[in-house]
Amino acid sequence: MKELKLKARVENIPQVTEFIDAQLEALDCPMKAQMQIDVAIDELFGNIAQYAYGGAEGEATVLFDFDAAERMASVTFVDGGAPFNPLAQDDPDVTLSAEERVAGGLGIYLVKKTMDGVEYRRENDENRLTIHKRI
Repeated sequence: MKELKLKARVENIPQVTEFIDAQLEALDCPMKAQMQIDVAIDELFGNIAQYAYGGAEGEATVLFDFDAAERMASVTFVDGGAPFNPLAQDDPDVTLSAEERVAGGLGIYLVKKTMDGVEYRRENDENRLTIHKRI
């Protein structure tokens, strides 16, 4: 398992993306899957940076794992911020126009739709959100 620890800041999203992309490229990941993972990184790490610590600065850890038998890449985002399970939120009503829709939730909805699995757990006073993508 590969690990990257850094400050949970929006400006660190490119560093997280580069870290994960390097792992994916070494595995000959198809570009479509890599782009879907990159969008998920932007959404999930961005949410940690903006909301997990209530405006204060905090740390985040990004873990990469790969199951060769299943060709399954897994990226786990770990933060010590306030407990929050984005999977417990209702999906937005995408049948409504953007003007009619309640703000929020579209990003995690897209992550759930493009990944092969998304899991959340609260462990040791940390949020742990894992995305899985078959490559």
